[in-house]
Amino acid sequence: MESSNPEGDGLPPPPPIIPPNVVPIVAEEKSFDLIKKASTPKRVPMARPGIGSKGQRIPLLTNHFKVAVNKSDGYFFHYSIAMLYEDGTPVDGKGIGRKVLDKVKETYGSELEHKEFAYDGEKSLFTVGPLPRNRLDFLVVLDDISSTRRTGSPGGSSNPGESAGDMKRVKKQFQSKTLKVQVNFATKIPMQAIVNALRGQDSENFQEAVRVLDIILRQNAAKQGCLLVRQSFFHNNPRNFAELGAGVLGCRGFHSSFRATQGGLSLNMDVSTTMIVKPGPVLNFLMENQNVKTPYQIDWIKAKRMLKNLRITTYSSKMEYKITGLSDKPCKEQRFFLKTKKGQDGDGEEITVSNYFAQYKHLPVRDSADFPCINVGKPKSPSYFPLELCNLISLQRYTKALSSMQRASLVEKSRQKPQERMSVLRDALKTSKYDADLMLRSSGISIGADFVQVEGRVLSAPKLKVGEGQDFFPRNGRWNFNNKKLIQPVKIERWAIVNFSARCDTRYLVNNMLKCGEMKGIVINDPFFVFEENNQNRRDPAPVRVDKMIEYIKSKLPGPPELLLCILPERKNSDIYGPWKRRNLSELGIVTQCIAPAKLNDQYITNVLLKINAKLGGMNSLLQVEHSPSIPLVSKCPTLILGMDVSHGSPGRSDVPSIAAVVSSRNWPLISRYRAAVRTQSPKVEMIASLFKPVSDKEDAGIIRELLLDFYATSNSRKPDQIIIFRDGVSESQFNQVLNVELDQIIQACKFLDESWSPKFTVIVAQKNHHTKFFQTSSTENVPAGTIIDNKVCHPKNNDFYLCSHAGMIGTTRPTHYHVLYDELGFSADDLQELVHSLSYVYQRSTTAISV
Repeated sequence: MESSNPEGDGLPPPPPIIPPNVVPIVAEEKSFDLIKKASTPKRVPMARPGIGSKGQRIPLLTNHFKVAVNKSDGYFFHYSIAMLYEDGTPVDGKGIGRKVLDKVKETYGSELEHKEFAYDGEKSLFTVGPLPRNRLDFLVVLDDISSTRRTGSPGGSSNPGESAGDMKRVKKQFQSKTLKVQVNFATKIPMQAIVNALRGQDSENFQEAVRVLDIILRQNAAKQGCLLVRQSFFHNNPRNFAELGAGVLGCRGFHSSFRATQGGLSLNMDVSTTMIVKPGPVLNFLMENQNVKTPYQIDWIKAKRMLKNLRITTYSSKMEYKITGLSDKPCKEQRFFLKTKKGQDGDGEEITVSNYFAQYKHLPVRDSADFPCINVGKPKSPSYFPLELCNLISLQRYTKALSSMQRASLVEKSRQKPQERMSVLRDALKTSKYDADLMLRSSGISIGADFVQVEGRVLSAPKLKVGEGQDFFPRNGRWNFNNKKLIQPVKIERWAIVNFSARCDTRYLVNNMLKCGEMKGIVINDPFFVFEENNQNRRDPAPVRVDKMIEYIKSKLPGPPELLLCILPERKNSDIYGPWKRRNLSELGIVTQCIAPAKLNDQYITNVLLKINAKLGGMNSLLQVEHSPSIPLVSKCPTLILGMDVSHGSPGRSDVPSIAAVVSSRNWPLISRYRAAVRTQSPKVEMIASLFKPVSDKEDAGIIRELLLDFYATSNSRKPDQIIIFRDGVSESQFNQVLNVELDQIIQACKFLDESWSPKFTVIVAQKNHHTKFFQTSSTENVPAGTIIDNKVCHPKNNDFYLCSHAGMIGTTRPTHYHVLYDELGFSADDLQELVHSLSYVYQRSTTAISV
């Protein structure tokens, strides 16, 4: 084993580390050029030009805790870990890596000079300062490799826990539990990087140094037996579980990560929720999951999909296994070959699983003899347990999409008022005992116990304009249209009502609509017809009910209506909604409005009319500043505002395409009117693929061209001189791609229309999925609408701010984190913050400021 001075010249060359700003893109056409472009950034996120000053100052607390960094001269040493069985096959370290390294530490403490380390659970290990040598090899013996990874139970065949099919294989598989562990030096990371980043200096090692600190937090939680989901940690405590239905529990835990801010390094802690599978008997779980009363109703194909890869313990052995599948036949018929202990090869008998457990294990199979067995073996060598002997273990993530009922239940059960959230976080910080963590100590990190104080500013609401020349100011982000007419009401002439078997007095509904419409200035004719669903169709599946209804409508109406008002029977989550919208909007091009009225009062009907008015091309209200153009920098020359986002399928489905959507403003100088363009693209790809898509020298089938032409057509044949882009849902590691890949495509689309045209751009990213929250110091309420924070907890250098533009009524307000990446328009801090705040008020369907 070579020994060399770890800090000297004897180091092997460090492996190449990918720059932190490059994210692999799924290879599509163009992708490789995209990667080339992204890895040589032309544009980087801009620095902060200054902080804003407008608005009423307000003292706030935030869920960041101040971190003192008492060590800046040392290095984190990064080692790569390899684990092998004695025969040289690699160990899939995911489940047992931490166990193995604990054993290394226990057995070889002195060879490691009793150094503390941070291990990520897979292939990376970090220490403060070097280990004695660049390469270390250890042998460890594990007594109980849990068979989550390797099937069967260790030991001879006398073990009472063996599953059927295990008998002889056991010896072969577990000749030994001796593992080789290789520790190889990879690179070193200067701790100075953290200090540099906090001073606002560019420091490429900063991301890596903070990653080490975050890994220490993960290790701390792993030692307490938590489920780890990235930087969120969940304790196995039933007090934190909430039933969501169908065998799924919501599990409350907390998020914990380090962030560089203007005020120094801080620890950001927040309440976090994930979904887990309900622990306990597998049979109970399956019945609950499929909503059936007896095991005989279970759909076993569904069950197999559901159970695959979940972990169980068995009554017979208390060992832990991973489910690989289900047997083809029921337990009382499923046979396997049981060799006799001392016989020759081929000696033995065919036996059913249920007989094996009854005879050899004295566990008669009572409840599940008629059902498939659980298989924990490999395809070629299955290993069976009767279902009734199997229990699901706790803290196993449920990653499939939630039903709308489960989602509603999760939201309701994970809500917390601001004060409650603060006390939960204080407790979480105490129970995590970070001050006792030896690895944090040796990194020179100490964490304060108090919420960081910041100063916010409450921007005053923009003035809104409604019909008949009236102006008014919203209060705390809300307003209503009582005694006010809409600014551009529509006329509804050809329309009909469709009732899917809901109990509803349609005559009363129509009279009220006409009356409320008149008060708002909307002229509504009597409906052409009320289509009542035929009673026999109520039992049909939703798509069939919709198809039959559409045939009925076609047979009666002379031509396509301007609007179909559809009454749904269920208040929430009606299964008719999706198929109905799909048929009408994407196939027939008919505007529809669905309602599920509990009570038909004037306010309900007025709110529905606001939606209908916007859908039919009317305008409910305008920002006063649009009317007499004075929006900073936007009103003086033609400006296009774009909003871009990509939505992905649920985590478990990699076959569902992602959908890219871009909305764009039209009718400049107005900004309250917008239209949308959508495209599908490869699953899970966050960068939008089809902004610019030349199909020939003259033709571009991309999204941007479509929107530019629309702007031109609706804005007196003017091209935009300025384009402001709001991009949602990208993380910091992708900012360079937004600037260099997406922005490039948008510029190309402009040049393709007119080579000589060079509009100016501003690019702003809006993030909702972060963990920073704000609390009032003097009140238990949420922060007021319009609260902006651009000091203390923002980025040490980049141009970002937090804005709570909506009034949080339930739970704790989640502010939107805006990052201004690029600004050729030259906004001042105040003007840009004012613009973003004003844009929260132009959502046509709601009478509140919305959060993004």
